[in-house]
Amino acid sequence: MEKMLYNDRLIDTEDAKLSINDRGYQFGDGIYEVIKVYEGSMFTATEHIDRLYRSADEIRLVIPYTKDVLHKMLYDLVEENELATGHIYLQITRGIAPRNHAFPTDFTEPTLIAYTQVAERPVNNLRFGVSAIFVEDIRWLRCDIKSLNLLGNVLAKQQAHEAHCYEAIQHRGEMVTEGSSSNIYGIKGGVLYTHPINNYILNGITRQVVMKCCKEIGLSVVEEAFTKEQALQMDEVFLSSTSSEITPIIKIDDTIIQTGEPGIFTRKIQQTFEEKIQQLFLV
Repeated sequence: MEKMLYNDRLIDTEDAKLSINDRGYQFGDGIYEVIKVYEGSMFTATEHIDRLYRSADEIRLVIPYTKDVLHKMLYDLVEENELATGHIYLQITRGIAPRNHAFPTDFTEPTLIAYTQVAERPVNNLRFGVSAIFVEDIRWLRCDIKSLNLLGNVLAKQQAHEAHCYEAIQHRGEMVTEGSSSNIYGIKGGVLYTHPINNYILNGITRQVVMKCCKEIGLSVVEEAFTKEQALQMDEVFLSSTSSEITPIIKIDDTIIQTGEPGIFTRKIQQTFEEKIQQLFLV
């Protein structure tokens, strides 16, 4: 029987009951994280938990556990479910209260849930690359908060799905921001370009690992937004996320990126990323 976290307790998933008055259900008043698990080990869990607490601070939500306690709870969840390769989904809402836009005036205990899902690594996408489309970025102006309010992302991803593409590359006007569920990068003349960290994009945990990989392989990085036209002229384009890892983009709309094959720098970043995964298993 699969277990899940409900606040600080491990319970059978089928026994979970969430109130219709939970503010996460009624307002999307909450935050979340997705943590990758490789062969039973959580990858960059500390960074994900740090970001969760930052998101909580930004929406004035107090998480009733220390970071260390939460980390141990997630570790126990992975162990209990004997998860090999997959991910943990974790969310915290402001809790249960009568429906009112304003915060509850009386103390309301946040609601935490977390569960595991089996998910194999996207080997074919990593090897051969994927297609994407451009979609206008219609999201709110605090994309740096990993909130439950994902309708803009959902609509963009659906457009990509209907176009038989893997991802939607979002843009505000002509400037590329990020994917519907990923960060976006372009490489030109031996330099990696990606949108700077601000309120228009999420500071992806995998993005942070990508920055370290670039430093290790000697690839220069310019954190500067590029246009849709510049994206199509890049030598290489790729995306990153917890579930997608480092995925080459070989086609955008009707334009093939260079040769239509993953580029040499993307391959080097993938290799360095893989080495960091393998470090999880070194004794």
